[in-house]
Amino acid sequence: MSAKNNQPDWDKIAEKFDIFLPQLAPVGEALLEVLAVRPGDKVLDIASGTGEPALTLAKRQPHAQITGIDAADGMVRVAQKKVAAERLQNVAFRAMPAERLAFADDAFDKVLCRFGVMLFEDPLQACREMHRVLKPGGDFVLAVWSTPETMTTLNWAVQVFKDRVPDEHQPPMAKVTSLGQPGVLDELLDGAGFAEFRVTPRRFDYQYASFEAYWSAMEASDILKQQFEALPAGERDTVRDEIARFARDFQTDHGLVIPHEYLLAAGTK
Repeated sequence: MSAKNNQPDWDKIAEKFDIFLPQLAPVGEALLEVLAVRPGDKVLDIASGTGEPALTLAKRQPHAQITGIDAADGMVRVAQKKVAAERLQNVAFRAMPAERLAFADDAFDKVLCRFGVMLFEDPLQACREMHRVLKPGGDFVLAVWSTPETMTTLNWAVQVFKDRVPDEHQPPMAKVTSLGQPGVLDELLDGAGFAEFRVTPRRFDYQYASFEAYWSAMEASDILKQQFEALPAGERDTVRDEIARFARDFQTDHGLVIPHEYLLAAGTK
């Protein structure tokens, strides 16, 4: 996936994306708990990035057959390296856009997608494809980011970059939270053909030992690479200091604990 709608270039940052996996893990756990995969199930993980939560599922359910897809070739290469390194026999990854799934109708017992749908070029078409490849009576579960005010760390970035970089390099808040307002995700899933589903808000926390640990992860991951590169000379430290002031409100005795909210949608075809 190239940098569109001010998104990161997912293909280029693939080797660094795992820096964020520990923070996103609670959402993957929630999806897997709801999905309740059984031995023999065929499962599709859409937009699985560098392999999660598909890899976790593959290790927990060795008798399920899991396919992960992502539009970014770089992400798929990283995921496949993990499959080879761990010698997993029941999971494979393919480069494929969610809007054009190369699978037959009714091919999967379960479908999941963690933080992918809101980033797709055509979310409705992607959800229609999800519906098409799911067997009648099959289950789906997905997570999307909620509203802008609950996307804490991206909100920090929006605040510090808004008067410093051109519009074309602003953090992609509108795209990231495009399905977060009440009723929007429901309407999307209904339009895709799903009749039985429920959307519920959930919270999870980013957790870091300190602000320094958080900032190191942000810089190393290249998630905000285009924003940093568009900054006027000498302002990177100023941006860091402003974000550090935001972070102080979330410092606890157990380190930095930053709340975020997402929507979990689960249902049946």
